Amino acid sequence: MNEVIETAFPKTALVLDDEAQIGTMVCKVLSLAGIAAQHFTDPLAFLIEIKRSEPSLLVLDLALGQSDAVEVIRKLDVLKFPGMVLLISGRDEGTLGEIERIGRTHGLWMIPSLRNPFRAAELKARLQSISKPEKSDPETGISPATAPSSRIDLEQALQRHWLEVWYQPKINLRTLAVSGAEALIRARHPERGVVQPVDLLPPAGDPLYKPLSIFVAQRTLADWGAMWTAGHPLKLAINMPASVLNAPGFVDVVRKLLPEASAFPGLIVEVTEDEIIRDPDWIHEVAMQLRLCNVALSIDDFGSAYASLSRLKDMPFREIKLDRSFVSNCGADKLKRALCQTVVDLAHRFGATACGEGVETAEDLHCLTELGFDTAQGFYFAKPMPLKSFLEFLAVRRHEPVASADAVQSEPRAASS
Repeated sequence: MNEVIETAFPKTALVLDDEAQIGTMVCKVLSLAGIAAQHFTDPLAFLIEIKRSEPSLLVLDLALGQSDAVEVIRKLDVLKFPGMVLLISGRDEGTLGEIERIGRTHGLWMIPSLRNPFRAAELKARLQSISKPEKSDPETGISPATAPSSRIDLEQALQRHWLEVWYQPKINLRTLAVSGAEALIRARHPERGVVQPVDLLPPAGDPLYKPLSIFVAQRTLADWGAMWTAGHPLKLAINMPASVLNAPGFVDVVRKLLPEASAFPGLIVEVTEDEIIRDPDWIHEVAMQLRLCNVALSIDDFGSAYASLSRLKDMPFREIKLDRSFVSNCGADKLKRALCQTVVDLAHRFGATACGEGVETAEDLHCLTELGFDTAQGFYFAKPMPLKSFLEFLAVRRHEPVASADAVQSEPRAASS
């Protein structure tokens, strides 16, 4: 294996996209990730600026009016551009992969492409995890920087019963008590120990998501029974790909798994914003089916895909979860604070609740409470934990404030949990 010799998060970026609105949006996402970005619609001006400013990251659309990404890649080869190159497009993954490979054959430092719409957190995590390889293989287009050497096989994990469901509490911001929890997948490998989702989950659309989703639903609802028995009938949330929800008969599977206990408060299914807007009509139908059996739809990572509000106005969702990239440091950042306020107002106008993800400081908690968020979750309250640890956590903190009231410093308000 080739030695990895450099790891660096980019500081500056140039974006080339002939659609001004999309280019501006990408620059905004990059700026939220701490990267100074500049947008170009003209390839020639883009190449001139590369020579002048020597950015550390280039973001390319595939089709560029009278030009295209392949033509730009050839010119970057001539320039011997040493920085990262990222392709972002709404084209299919096969096309993105092929052009990414072309870039590698030209000696460019290509990082894994993103399909539009994408999530801000997804882009930031991708950039943070990239290392520059000493050399890449032009035949395969694979470099040590992107080879999934630390991954484990999901199919094997399912077959060998390595999978576990962990829980992160959701906090009612009116009482600061636990009001629910999100179920999160983990694997416990016999040699490597606990494996995080980034080293476990396959690419979007993989057929293994269906058996994985069935496992998560089964395990979560069985664990709800254990929580109920212990005196904690919380409302639990599970993540579900839209492709699985849309699969024939999957709603029936979920319906049959639901507890019949009168204390069951219902289940929340979280679907990411970018998936919802790809096929809103079909998701609307499925969401209505789920509502009839006491399962609510939550729009996860809201704000990261910049969905059109016109596509959401008829969606029967019961919760909006604001992406952590907007919540982090929202107390000090005026732009983030304004975006947070917009999301709260939007959720409440639709008759839904607003949840802030990724709360890590007292300042973030104070800001979300002051702005009117209903619930929140994040490391500031608790990290995800196995069922046994979560039951112990609930035994101590179920009806007590999880955070200090001094951290909130605001008057109690009327809000739903």
